[in-house]
Parts: sequence; C-alpha cells; structure tokens
Amino acid sequence: MLSARLIVDRDFAISELDRRLFGTFVEHMGRCVYTGIFEPGHPSADEHGFREDVAALTRELGVSIVRYPGGNFLSGYNWEDGVGPVDRRPRRLDLAWFSTETNRFGTNEFVDWCRKVEVEPMFGVNLGTRGPDEARRFIEYCNHPGGTELSELRRSHGWDKPHDIKFWCLGNEMDGPWQIGAKRASEYGRVAHETAKVMRWVDPSIELAACGSSNRDMATYARWEYEVLDHCFDHVDFISLHTYFMNPHDSTEEFLGNIELLDLFIKEVVAIADAVAATRRSPKRIMLSLDEWNVWYKARTHAHLRKPGWPEHPPLIEEVYNTEDALLVGGALITLLNNADRVKCACMAQLVNIIGPIMTEPGGPAWRQTIFHPFALTARHAHGRVLRTLASSPGYAGKTAPEIPYLHACVTEDEATGRVVVFALNRHLGEPMDLDVLLRGFGGGRRILEASQIHHPNMKAVNTKDARDEVAPAPIRSVAIDGDRLRATLMPGSWNVIVTAPA
Repeated sequence: MLSARLIVDRDFAISELDRRLFGTFVEHMGRCVYTGIFEPGHPSADEHGFREDVAALTRELGVSIVRYPGGNFLSGYNWEDGVGPVDRRPRRLDLAWFSTETNRFGTNEFVDWCRKVEVEPMFGVNLGTRGPDEARRFIEYCNHPGGTELSELRRSHGWDKPHDIKFWCLGNEMDGPWQIGAKRASEYGRVAHETAKVMRWVDPSIELAACGSSNRDMATYARWEYEVLDHCFDHVDFISLHTYFMNPHDSTEEFLGNIELLDLFIKEVVAIADAVAATRRSPKRIMLSLDEWNVWYKARTHAHLRKPGWPEHPPLIEEVYNTEDALLVGGALITLLNNADRVKCACMAQLVNIIGPIMTEPGGPAWRQTIFHPFALTARHAHGRVLRTLASSPGYAGKTAPEIPYLHACVTEDEATGRVVVFALNRHLGEPMDLDVLLRGFGGGRRILEASQIHHPNMKAVNTKDARDEVAPAPIRSVAIDGDRLRATLMPGSWNVIVTAPA
C-alpha cells in the first residue's frame, strides 16, 4: 500500500474561494440549447419550453455562472437576431458550426433560464464581425433601466427590469484562425481596449475579461497575452484561459498528468499578467477566467464537428465520458482550488450534450455523465477559504509531465460552519493509498460528516441512458478521525472528498 501525507494549518490560507469557479457554458452549438436546456413539447418542458429535468440536474450540479452565447458562435452573432417576437426572428447560416440557427432562443430567454435555475449569466460580445458600437448597444439593451431607445426596446419585448449582467467577455478565441474575424494581438488588444472603455461608460459596475490564447499550444502563446494586456490592462479585470484535456498516449497514467500542465498554464499566465503590471509599476492584479475547460478527445473528428446540409441543431461533439475522465475533471477542480488566489472564474464547456456533464435524449430522459459527480461534489462542499497544504507522496515520471505525484489534494475551510473538507485524488492505478492528514489549529475534536469516492475498476466505464449510475459516488470504506489526525484508505484510481466538522 502507498503512504502519503498531507499537512494543513488553519493559519495559512491561499485565498477566499470565488464561487464563480463552478461555472459552465451554453453555446448555440449542436444540441446544447435546442433539445438540451430548451425543448418545447418535451414531457418535462415548462411554459417557456425549458426542460425541467435538465434544470433540476443543473441545480444539482451546483452551477454558479453560465457563459453565453459562445464560443465560436459568438464571433458571427448579431444579438439583435435573438430578441423580439420569435416569429419575426431571422434564420441564419452559422459559419462557426455550419448549421442553421433559428434564433428561437436568445438573450431574454437565456436570462429567464438563468433566473429559473438560479445561476448568474455571463455574456460575450462579438469582436469578430462587430466591435465597440455593437457592444455598447448590447449592454445598453441589457443593463440600462429605461428611457433610451435600446432599454425601451427591451421593455417593449416584455422585460421591464434590466438584466443587470455583471460579467462580460470581450470576444472569443480571437487568436484562432478558425475564428470569424480572427485578429493579431495588436488588433485585438486595441479593439478590446476601446470596447471595454465604452462598455464601462454605459455601466461602470461590470467586470470584463479579455481573450487569452485559445490554448497553451498556440504558436503565439504568451506573446499574445502580454501584447493584449499591454493594450487593455487598465480597462479589464480578467484574462481568459481555454484548455481541453486530451489523451494522445492512450494511457490513463499519462492522461492524469494533464493536471500538472493545467497548474503550469495558470502560473505562466499569472506571471505574464504580473509582468505587464510591473511595466506600469501598478499594484493592480489581473485575475484569470478559465472560461472553457473540459476533457475532449474522443468526439473530435470532422464528422463530430460538422454535418452536411446546414441542419438545425445537429448532434456535435457529444463526448461520452468514462471513469478516467471523471478522475481528471476531479483533479482539475483541485488545481483550480489550489490557485484560487488568481483563478476567480471557470466555466466547464459545455453544460448539456456538447462535451457536457449532462446528456439528454430528444423527447426522452436526461442523465448524469461520469464527470458530473466530481463537479457536483466539489461545488457542494468547497466553501470559504482554500488552505495551503504540504503534501508528501511518491510519484512517477511521465511524458505529459516530468514529475507526477500519486497524491493530488486540497483542503477548504468554511468558517461559517466549521467544516473542513479534504479533496484527494489517488493517481496510482494498482495500489490503494494510506492517506494521513494532519489538521493543525482547528481546535477540539472533529467528526466525519461525509466521505465519498469516485472509483470504478474499469477506467473505460461510462454512464448511459440504460445504465445511468454505472459510475457514481460511493462511500469511502476506511476513514477515521482522531483529534487532529485524519486517516483514510483511498482506492486505486479514485477521486475522494472527506467532509469534517466540529464534534
């Protein structure tokens, strides 16, 4: 049996946890909107056409904020197409996903859905085919209370009160050649600066995220971040990161090494942002928004990305997730928590059907994919402060990362309830782990409230419509606490959460 140790002290914290780390993403792509969150005529649909089964699973998932309407779709989108009477909305060719967009669902419907499931909306503005003028008109439509043409237009559409959208993305992946209206860093940095300026003039209370690189492997990575921020540093609050985890070596051990690359990516972008601040002698710190992330490598062929004939909401990149995917998602969430001082927002892409934790059948059921469970458990139990940890664990050398410790862990403390929660991933696939956790400075005795694991002997096991709970949380068989010492046996290849409280 492996032995690993974790030391945590109540006096040493990384940061307060921003609940926006538990965000997701809804794009007009494939079946995310249509037959995903919105399906009039479905047996569970409410009066607005929102699927109640998906709404219930979204609440269970613990989603805090949802990014909309894209994604690549954003760079060719006219927001005016998605407001007003539905029967007058235009049908458009969507060049991002080679589909026909009906615009039956748009801005106001999305806000209504967010209110229904009690999540914060995050909007993006099109900086591909449009620019500052479109953005300032869009935010006036959404956020201005009344008395102007655009705010009164919103009111005439049936939404009297402003939507009060606080978080806005300045375009999407503008460095990518696949993007409509892709730009060089200098071009994008200037338009982001000017767009941010006028949007803040309309509503000074908003937060703004500039586009970082589309992924860490882009040829312009790092130089892009620096030049973009050099233009718009004074007008934005966030720089975005996008990452999709792949398994090029067809090895679970190597696949789980992606967690180390995510941590490196975050720290590199922090360093770049702080370098831009240093040139200004500025105390301002740009925060990070990981507003697209997930596992995505199986449903990635041309046939998964494009269907012939400009169809309406065709099935696209409907990744079926397995056990190892759930372990990686759980490990990535631990990494986000351990970087909570700078990562203040994150959006798993996407919510439903499109590489999502929730799957649906048109006219039929909705179910939880394997990756649903670590996300839901983390969102449910991670509150308050993220504490610094000192971990001691054996590990292995890999191609993905040179050093991969078997133990990957973090600890949170909710001062309001006294709960201290340990999240731990055992990356050893053949041996259980004897985990010894020293909880310093919490005083008095403690008790175990809950101890759950994601574990399955088959790393390729999946959840389906007919076997919805093949991979699901189960109790940890061996866990105990005595004073300030917590001991647990973690199964091989398992992601675990242990919730403690004052006795």
